[in-house]
Amino acid sequence: MCSGKQNSQNQTSNADFILVGLFGETKHAVLLYTVTFIFFVMALAGNTLLVIVIHLEPSLHTPMYLFIGQLSLMDLMYISVTVPKMLLGQVTGDHTVSPLGCEIQMFFYLTLAGAEFFLLSAMAYDRYAAICRPLHYPLLMNQRVCERLVSACWFPGVVDSLLLTPITMSFPFCQSRKILSFFCEAPALLRLSCADVSLYKLLMYLCCVLMLLIPIAVISSSYALILHLIGRITSAEGRRKAFATCSSHVIVVSLFFGAAIYTYMLPGSYHTAEQDMMVSAFYTTITPVLNPLIYSLRNKDVTDALRKHLGDKSNWESSKTTRPP
Repeated sequence: MCSGKQNSQNQTSNADFILVGLFGETKHAVLLYTVTFIFFVMALAGNTLLVIVIHLEPSLHTPMYLFIGQLSLMDLMYISVTVPKMLLGQVTGDHTVSPLGCEIQMFFYLTLAGAEFFLLSAMAYDRYAAICRPLHYPLLMNQRVCERLVSACWFPGVVDSLLLTPITMSFPFCQSRKILSFFCEAPALLRLSCADVSLYKLLMYLCCVLMLLIPIAVISSSYALILHLIGRITSAEGRRKAFATCSSHVIVVSLFFGAAIYTYMLPGSYHTAEQDMMVSAFYTTITPVLNPLIYSLRNKDVTDALRKHLGDKSNWESSKTTRPP
């Protein structure tokens, strides 16, 4: 009898999960998913364009734009891990995801989220070095140092996902198979487990706090030193340039970390599964759309490079059409 019960539990644990989607069965689901698809295309186009421009334009081959290009690459991968599966399920009507597919999605999601936390802290350090240590900047942030920093940013994300993903998927899921989210997120999956996950939730909470507090400490320290220096600048033009250099990064940090802190650092009693899903949608779908807009529209170097390369292409196409046969 015990053996039969165990086999039944194993079969349940090996069954497919069902993603409820971002909008569920709401009346205007088709319209809302269409808007989501438009956001997805905008994120792909904006981040791809930013990566290409930074790669093609020699004047953008600096540490700051190396980090911005890496951020755009992460955002491209980030939105591609979660949104296509949701949109495909809406089109085909198949909202199921296998345990293996769920595990793969969770692994890449955690890796990219953790890597982006540390990349944003590396970008804050870069701004500190540029503003507070301008004479030493070429030494502090040379090409080799930047490449090592970018590589190091991926390491905590990979470790975090290798630790949390297999443990989360090892629990028996013998309640409803419906995940109250549009992708396989650890907090949503743990709600389905029939085992005692309180100790693991504490471990995951501490791990997430550590993953957030280290970058927040670096970012806060960098900007505290920057603000201290700005306070000593007497010229209004100097202060304006210093603020302009940092403003785009501060906006991105506020958007990304604010949503992550809400989801992973606030106790579960402060938010519901539906609220978690809306916040997750914000930093997995909206943030990748906003980041290239923030770094392009607010950045003269990027807009000049865009005009240059798009203008060159237009001139080339114009000369090709007017060229006699």
